[in-house]
Amino acid sequence: MENQQEDSSIISDQVKVNGNLTPLSLTTEGKLQWTTEKGQHSLTVEKEVLGFTIQGSKIIIKAVTEKQDGCFASAGGGALARKNFVFEPLSDESLHLWCQHLRDYINSLGRPKRLFIFVNPFGGKKSALKIYFDVVKPLLEDADVQITVQETKYQLHAKEVVCAMDLTKYDGIVCVSGDGILVEVVNGLLEREDWNAAIKMPLGTVPAGTGNGMVKSTLDSAGEPCTASNAVVAIIRGHKCSLDVATILQGDTKFFSVLMFAWGLVADIDIESEKYRWMGSARLDFYGLQRMLCLRQYSGRISFVPAPGFEAYGEPTRYNGEFTSTQSSVNPGQEQHVKAEQYSYQGPDVDLTNLEWRTINGPFISVWLHNVPWGGEDTMAAPDAKFADGNLDLILIKDCPKLGLLALMTNLSDGGHVKSPHVMYLKVKAFILEPGQRTKDPTKGGIIDIDGEVLARGNGTYKHDQKTLMTYDKLQITVDQGLATLFCPVQQ
Repeated sequence: MENQQEDSSIISDQVKVNGNLTPLSLTTEGKLQWTTEKGQHSLTVEKEVLGFTIQGSKIIIKAVTEKQDGCFASAGGGALARKNFVFEPLSDESLHLWCQHLRDYINSLGRPKRLFIFVNPFGGKKSALKIYFDVVKPLLEDADVQITVQETKYQLHAKEVVCAMDLTKYDGIVCVSGDGILVEVVNGLLEREDWNAAIKMPLGTVPAGTGNGMVKSTLDSAGEPCTASNAVVAIIRGHKCSLDVATILQGDTKFFSVLMFAWGLVADIDIESEKYRWMGSARLDFYGLQRMLCLRQYSGRISFVPAPGFEAYGEPTRYNGEFTSTQSSVNPGQEQHVKAEQYSYQGPDVDLTNLEWRTINGPFISVWLHNVPWGGEDTMAAPDAKFADGNLDLILIKDCPKLGLLALMTNLSDGGHVKSPHVMYLKVKAFILEPGQRTKDPTKGGIIDIDGEVLARGNGTYKHDQKTLMTYDKLQITVDQGLATLFCPVQQ
């Protein structure tokens, strides 16, 4: 048995672990194993070891464990906390060998070594700076990651920085914020001349805002809780997954989305509840109840290209986008395609006229498109959504009694709302919205919400006098499969 353990070990020796002399080995599978009077113990380097430092004759292992009576981390499910283990080899030669093998193994994991970090001090309950100093910075220092930090000062600040920064200096960009800064970063990367290379930059988020839908989705995909420490450790591990990016187009105006698009009830709750931002995420439930009691419906029309298996929804129609874009499907000439490659990203190059379109007419209570499962830490909006399937999940409510809506709201936490007979839930590859006015007050329009920010406002809406990127009019959404890259807890 001892020979088998030695054969599978990179290094094995008598070492003091936390002051107790014991056989210690680093296996080829990446486990640090030792024995105490309480039994066998181990640390998985890839999952639990952040890094190490040398203090005299001692190696201080910087690790994370689950907050469960000091037990070591198991296969997901627990919030992580920092914990040190002290290894003391019995000779200088042994100390040198242990350091060399530990360093070589950690370096072989392909972890990020240089990170650019945005901290948004204004998001959510304004706790991002505290989260950065209390959680993010200590964990990254344990992992010996070089950090460059930028506090965002105003809206679109992160986008401006990303457009101009030298990306070769970094292995990833991290947003200590809600979802808004991540969206700015994606838009900044895609507006660069070198967008094709820039968008491959791995992106990470640490929950410090109101919604936190993206980080909730990535952590939940591995069964991990949505905590700042788990998010940072996922970034340190360096695993990556692809992420679909949606292009919203209106005339020559474009916006790139990675989370969600809403019009109707969800948009009204998300945006109009900002007056209660001091309540944190509770503002959404509070204002949601108000909106259901005074329910609005909107006239309008949606058209979409259904994903395979969802062709039964809606009625057949022809593509009638009439949108203008440098890389438009209406006139995708080679010269224009080359021009798009030379400057900024123009959206997916797809001929929408040859696709099978379907249409549904209003009135609508809510039109909601999702790129990932979670819209916030407590809202599983689209339980079947995938990070990189080339589709958006459409959650559509045309008509529903108020009591039925209340039941839907209570089921948002586990995705049960999509099973309601009042909800249409399908996947689409492309989408067109033609928004209309409120049915009970045609002088007023609605709000179009993209990733938690206002894309367009109709007449008579909340803060309708403020300037928006697009007008309250027809717009088109297409999806580029797996265009962006995220840090995630496990390789996907």
